Amino acid sequence: MTSFTNFKVPYNSIDERYTKKAAYFSMEFAIHQPLKIYSGGLGFLAGSHMRSAYELKQNLVGIGILWKFGYYDQARNQDQTLQVQWNEKIYNFLEDHNIKFQINIHDHPVWVKAYYLNPETFKSAPLFLLSTDLPENDYISQTITHRLYDANVATKVAQFILLGVGGAKLMDVIGFNPDVYHLNEAHGFSAAFYLYKKYGKKEEVKKRLVFTTHTPEEAGNEKHDIYLCEKMSYFCGIPLDEVRKLTGITDDQFNHSLAALRFSRKSNGVSELHGHVSRAMWGKYEGICPIIHITNAQNWRYWADKQLYAAAEETTDDNLIDRKWFLKKRAFDVVADQTGKLFDPNVLTIVWARRFAGYKRAELITRDKHRFEALLNNAKYPVQIIWAGKPYPVDYPAISDFNYLVNLSKNYKNVAVCIGYELSLSKRLKQAADVWLNNPRVPREASGTSGMTAAMNGAVNFSTDDGWIPEFIYQGHNGFVIPKADYANMTVHDQDEYDLGKLYEILEKDILPLYYERPELWRQIMKNGMRDVRYRFESARMADEYYRLMYNA
Repeated sequence: MTSFTNFKVPYNSIDERYTKKAAYFSMEFAIHQPLKIYSGGLGFLAGSHMRSAYELKQNLVGIGILWKFGYYDQARNQDQTLQVQWNEKIYNFLEDHNIKFQINIHDHPVWVKAYYLNPETFKSAPLFLLSTDLPENDYISQTITHRLYDANVATKVAQFILLGVGGAKLMDVIGFNPDVYHLNEAHGFSAAFYLYKKYGKKEEVKKRLVFTTHTPEEAGNEKHDIYLCEKMSYFCGIPLDEVRKLTGITDDQFNHSLAALRFSRKSNGVSELHGHVSRAMWGKYEGICPIIHITNAQNWRYWADKQLYAAAEETTDDNLIDRKWFLKKRAFDVVADQTGKLFDPNVLTIVWARRFAGYKRAELITRDKHRFEALLNNAKYPVQIIWAGKPYPVDYPAISDFNYLVNLSKNYKNVAVCIGYELSLSKRLKQAADVWLNNPRVPREASGTSGMTAAMNGAVNFSTDDGWIPEFIYQGHNGFVIPKADYANMTVHDQDEYDLGKLYEILEKDILPLYYERPELWRQIMKNGMRDVRYRFESARMADEYYRLMYNA
């Protein structure tokens, strides 16, 4: 029977390489489709990390938040455009062990309850999910855990306090006493102030704190008014003068990432390229900790199609062809159900599916109207295109991009836009893809992991040279990459024009002729991608590196 006053990770034996106790703080976890507490890549990454921590028997627990309405449910208006719905989620598989305590938010005691996801439920490391949606709290306090990344600034700061202070206090309440507090992004940084009050010395906190940064540009890092943070009790009652001394922040914008870099003993970017970008970006600030890189990865056991991998090992490609055909056909049933369009498994299918954000340029391929039209009407090399993804519910430019593609798709029988982009649909669309299209504006994608799970399902990556891609793609061998230009000296418009031109050039000259005229070579590229991603971008490697390079180092 698991004790929640003297909590131990409930495996029969912890692997001796991973005995150090670690608490992993993340705003979102994509563990499994029924648990809708994630928005995108950060959650997919955290979910894979927790699955690999379970497989490796690491002494690690996860701390997150139980979002009552999730991120949101993606539905459609009458004209098929995006509709945002907030529906309450019920989770009978979470265990309630009556773990309750109070923290201060806005100088006001707020009750917190921690729900437990048993490791055996979804084969993940133990996960504690915090909720303030309790009858003991007033309505405002209850709403803290209603919506992931609430657009209201005060609510968002309260969420950061809940994750950081609430998560650190939970560790004391259940008696886990971590050796390492690992912040997956700076959302939970308020834990540092709780630990400072507990230990009384910054050095004592620093010994225990490590930090993963996911944002490759300064403007993308969370900053909030320092007086609002103080008013909200973010600093655990530590006077502002002392906070400024501890964090080195002198202006009135509290930069959570910068403070985390000064309070941690070690930090990491999430790809080799992102490590370089982060060191260049933060290097001008004094007192920051070393920044290494640990490239993101995804969990093979959860994501990969095992039959496809078995078929790839055989001497002939017959079963590989059959299996990929079946996977495409099954995914196209979902597309048909949503859009009324019947796609053909024998036709090259391009998929662009991930979170909608401006820099990811979902509609880039449509910007050259003449070439786009020619691509879709090419009788010699037919093509089908599917888009899917969730924009942030108040990111109106991203919603506008989504709706533009919906309206565009009405003109073509071989273009579809799907809704409900969560774990299940994500896996189906990766199985549907022959080409996994990824075209963020370089160098704005810190890692970008969707292509990893696409490759695990027999999709060939076609990407701009950003994030994890420089470590993976060997041109024409296991994928296709748009060669970098001198982006630093280009305007955004010129960069987009260059990338668009190269995208069509590679598509028209390399990808389409290969797929239709040299199918054996195409399948070899697909198999090379499947093999390379499994050996280098599987999350067991990542979870191991976190222990070796961050926790134990």
